[in-house]
Amino acid sequence: MKASERDAIVSWQMNSIAERKLPQAGAGVEQADWLSDALGLMLGEYSAQSLTSRLYHGLRDWVQTGRLVCGQRLPSSRQLAKELGLGRNTVLAAFDQLLAEGFLVTRHGSGTFVADLPFPQTTTELAASPIQVEGAGALHLSARGTALLAFCHAQQEQRPTFVPGVPALDRFPHDHWQRLVRRHQQRMPQDWLAYQVQGGVPALREALADYLQLSRSVRCRPEQILIVQGAQQGFELIVRLLSDPGDEVWIEEPGYPGAQACFSAAGLGMTPVPVDDEGMNVEAVARPQSPKLIYVTPSHQYPSGVTMTLARRLALLEAAERHGAWVIEDDYDSEFRYEQRPIAALQGLVDDARVIYVGTFSKVMYPGLRLGYVVLPELLVEPFRRANARLHREGQYGVQSALAEFIARGHFSRHIRRMRDCYRHRQALLRRALAPAVARGLMLSEGHAGMHLVAWLHDAELERQLVQRGAEQGISLSLLSSYYLTAPSRPGLVLGYAGTPEAELESAGQWLTQAWCQLGPN
Repeated sequence: MKASERDAIVSWQMNSIAERKLPQAGAGVEQADWLSDALGLMLGEYSAQSLTSRLYHGLRDWVQTGRLVCGQRLPSSRQLAKELGLGRNTVLAAFDQLLAEGFLVTRHGSGTFVADLPFPQTTTELAASPIQVEGAGALHLSARGTALLAFCHAQQEQRPTFVPGVPALDRFPHDHWQRLVRRHQQRMPQDWLAYQVQGGVPALREALADYLQLSRSVRCRPEQILIVQGAQQGFELIVRLLSDPGDEVWIEEPGYPGAQACFSAAGLGMTPVPVDDEGMNVEAVARPQSPKLIYVTPSHQYPSGVTMTLARRLALLEAAERHGAWVIEDDYDSEFRYEQRPIAALQGLVDDARVIYVGTFSKVMYPGLRLGYVVLPELLVEPFRRANARLHREGQYGVQSALAEFIARGHFSRHIRRMRDCYRHRQALLRRALAPAVARGLMLSEGHAGMHLVAWLHDAELERQLVQRGAEQGISLSLLSSYYLTAPSRPGLVLGYAGTPEAELESAGQWLTQAWCQLGPN
């Protein structure tokens, strides 16, 4: 059954429930049957969320939209668990959360009911009255909020096929990692439960300093490392402390949408700097307004995949020095090179470089870890540490401590080596699946490193048609044109392969080959 058909059935069943008269206590067997069927269809869809979370969110949404009406009796947890094939504890956990939040109430001897809540709109009224963003009674956002949302495309739950930046979660040593985390959380000092202002667990900063010096030629001491909740938070701190609204930032074209969103929301003017086969070309800036910040991914440019040449790196550092600008070096997946050792970081190329090095564990571990780091020049360490502690607070010290041991004992390096082999294999598999299309003219990026390939296309209409066909098949295709701030110079598709299991990747690659051969060649 297609997702659209399933959604229609669920909506019809829930609307049927909403149209019935309120059941009396002890009645409602028929309504309970309909509810179980509708929940079964909803839970049958693919999702990365836990069953408890999906059941909780589904019931809460139906209460808020009027599909479950006030006073309606729900099936017992035992009955619902049996009907849905779930563990009773799963249902009880969802019910307990809804009871705690006031969406449900219990009546002694009678069961569990939808609470009497002030949600006046029915499902029909909601469909007829969408949220407005302009005009009378509209939702008014700030200029910064509007600018930010322009870079925030609708996020839909999707399988990881071809989604860029998703690591191989099926290959992560989950059991070993969980044991390590539990041990460190059980033994962590009591003062770690309070607010922290250290900039991160010292052991993690020491382990990172050793790792970065050896693997990336980064020049740093542990005190220069600030632990943050992912690279995105690092970008936001840099923007807050080193720029003002109206300042200029030079950014790669095409470039990383997450950085674009951060700079736009901060009110910065963004100057796109073209990227060619040698990387970012600062000598080709269209309007050479002096920047406060320069954002670059030199080791593996995102999304084109090129590596910045030494000449371009030196030219970039010279331009930063000349303008008094800070370079933000985003080293997001530099560990995954397949033909040679990782390229040395820009940060360690010259003494006293005006470079702030940003890294993340989202690619080498998993995105849900929400840990990253910023390597700061000496004079920026104290203000950044204080600002981070004030704005974002520090946390997860037990997890940070576990990660320090994970790195220090060599598990981290071994995991990277395993993932490098895995991604090399998955890229080769994708290339084999796309080989018939390549033989007929499809161009792929070189893929010497990273977690994705770029398929270059000859026109924007083909790009749009392939994305549309992919969506119909449940395959996510990212438009290369969406990575440009200005008119795209070349359309294409960004094909993430790292997070897709082999069988699914091969099938998707064969589908893309067939679709391209139907639409692409003249």
